[in-house]
Amino acid sequence: MAQELLSTFSDDLGGVTLIPATGGVYQIEIDGQLIWERKRDGGFPDAKLIKQKVRNYAWPERDLGHVDK
Repeated sequence: MAQELLSTFSDDLGGVTLIPATGGVYQIEIDGQLIWERKRDGGFPDAKLIKQKVRNYAWPERDLGHVDK
């Protein structure tokens, strides 16, 4: 997932930080804003959904091309 985000938003993301955890923790945050949380949102998202959620939060005017179709 980190590589997908870096590939799509390479010119805009300052980085992607992976923090190891135990107990089934999986969440994606932008500037402290929770974008996805495994237990809350129902499992592990596919790359398309996360790219759209990141875009909608950070750059709502951006077109993701084939991802938006």
